[in-house]
Amino acid sequence: MTEQDRKASVKALRPRKQLKRKKPKFVRPESWRYVRLKENWRRPRGLDHKVRIKYDGWPPGVSVGYRGSRATRGLHPSGFKEVLVCTADELKKTDPETQVIRIAHTVGKRKRAKIIAEAKKKKIRILNVKLAKEAVPEETELTEEEKLEEKKEEEEVKETEQPKRRRSKAKKGKEEKEKQ
Repeated sequence: MTEQDRKASVKALRPRKQLKRKKPKFVRPESWRYVRLKENWRRPRGLDHKVRIKYDGWPPGVSVGYRGSRATRGLHPSGFKEVLVCTADELKKTDPETQVIRIAHTVGKRKRAKIIAEAKKKKIRILNVKLAKEAVPEETELTEEEKLEEKKEEEEVKETEQPKRRRSKAKKGKEEKEKQ
């Protein structure tokens, strides 16, 4: 996709919203009548089905005439073409001027952080970057004093975690004498 193609696609995106408003919401026929039927579209296949035959007074069915323009088909509303990315190596194939990436939902935190870092270097836009910001914790460097404080706290916790042994009264008395 060249720069001219991208400009043409952005221009074609303008009427897409107007066409979207005119397009009806396709619901499964009879879903308004029976609770057991969901509104998800299902093609009517019956011999005498009113939606299939296109009777007046019945909602329209899905047909080719409602399809979007060829120039804008598969484009993100920003005018860029979406590319699904699973690894950082796949970023080499993307063109930052005409494509944007969407990180796959199965990618883990570590690999997601690598992909984001690579994309920033190559100036590639990421669509679902909000998920990554939550997933990657920010690391802060500690000063020497804070490190020493943490070590002391860890030692104190270890001391308190040791199990207390039951001692006889005679042993307690001997230990008290030794301390004095």
